[in-house]
Amino acid sequence: MDEQAALDSTAGPPGWAVLHLFGRVGPATDGLALLAAVKEAEAAGDQVVTAALLGHKADLGFMVLGDDPWRQRAFQSAVAAAGLELAGSYVSLTEVSEYAAGVPEAMKEARLHPRLPPEGKPAFCFYPMSKRRGETENWYLLPYEDRKAQMMGHGTVGRTFAGRVLQVVTGSTGLDDWEWGVTLFAGTAADLKDCVYTMRFDEASARYAEFGPFWTGMVAEASEVVDRVLGR
Repeated sequence: MDEQAALDSTAGPPGWAVLHLFGRVGPATDGLALLAAVKEAEAAGDQVVTAALLGHKADLGFMVLGDDPWRQRAFQSAVAAAGLELAGSYVSLTEVSEYAAGVPEAMKEARLHPRLPPEGKPAFCFYPMSKRRGETENWYLLPYEDRKAQMMGHGTVGRTFAGRVLQVVTGSTGLDDWEWGVTLFAGTAADLKDCVYTMRFDEASARYAEFGPFWTGMVAEASEVVDRVLGR
C-alpha cells in the first residue's frame, strides 16, 4: 500500500477538538468562578478533566474535549476571567493514526471520542512530542511500510500497560508547536514513569522521538481539585 492510499483508507468521521490549559492561582483567583466555567462547559456538551498539578509550572490543569472550538475559547476566557494566570496550553484533535487502518471500529471510536477521565486512574501527565527530522535521523524520509512496522512495534510495547495506563494521543501538526499531544492516566505516578520509560526503548522512540515538557498531577472532581489547590 502506498502512503496516499494508507492515508485515504483511514478517512472517516472527524475527531474532537482538544484544549489543554495549565494555570497558576493567585490572590485574585475565584474558585467559584472556576467551577462555574467547568459546569457551563459540561452543560454545553464538553468533557472537562480537572487536575491538580505538581511542581512549579502550574497549579491547575484542564483538558477540554468537544466538537466546537468556540466553546473551548469561551472556557479559556472564563477561567482567565476567574483569575487563573495561564502558564501553558496545547491545541490538538483526537485522531486515528494512518498506521491503524485495520483496527476494529470500536477502537477507532474510542480514539476519536474517548470518555474521560477513566475510573480508578487519578495519576495524570501530559506531554507534547514530535518525530525527528534531522540530518541523520529523519522519520519522514522512511518508507511508509518501515514507519508502520515501527509503530506496530511501539504499540505492542504500549499494550503491555493495558489496564494500568490509558493513553490518549491527539494530533497537532499545524495546530501547535509539536506534532502530537500525549495524555496519560494511571493508578499511580509510578505507573506513568514505568510506561514512559519502557516505551522509550523501542526504535520508534529511541531513534526518532523528541519530547516536550511534562505536566504532571492528580485528577479528581473539579470541586475537590479547586478546593485543594486553593487551600479551602
